[in-house]
Amino acid sequence: DILVDGKVCDCDAVVTCQVGDPVPLQVKLTNRSKHSVGPFALTMMPYQDYQNGVHNYDLQDAITFVGSNTFHIGTVKPTKDSVYFGALLFLYTGDFYLNIKFHEDNCSRELPLSWLCLPSVHIRATEPVA
Repeated sequence: DILVDGKVCDCDAVVTCQVGDPVPLQVKLTNRSKHSVGPFALTMMPYQDYQNGVHNYDLQDAITFVGSNTFHIGTVKPTKDSVYFGALLFLYTGDFYLNIKFHEDNCSRELPLSWLCLPSVHIRATEPVA
């Protein structure tokens, strides 16, 4: 589950926020399997989609994270969940997307890391209301 500014995010909906206001993010990983899973790393990467196949991830002048954009998740037991909190601060107006990835964080494996990508979250940063 993904919550942006306290609202559950649907991949088809656009979340609107104001430039200069921190936007709280919450990502909850629920283990619905019969076995423990983990460890994982959760990474959140903002980008702009130019609608021509190009994604701009170089947004350090437009967006900043309050806190970290990467979180370590230990083992999650069956039917349990793990929740992570962060915040984004938009410095300019525009349409942005948040790419959220979980990947295995186990360096003792010989196989390549496995990735689980959630649908991108669409966030529109607008001018503050005067």
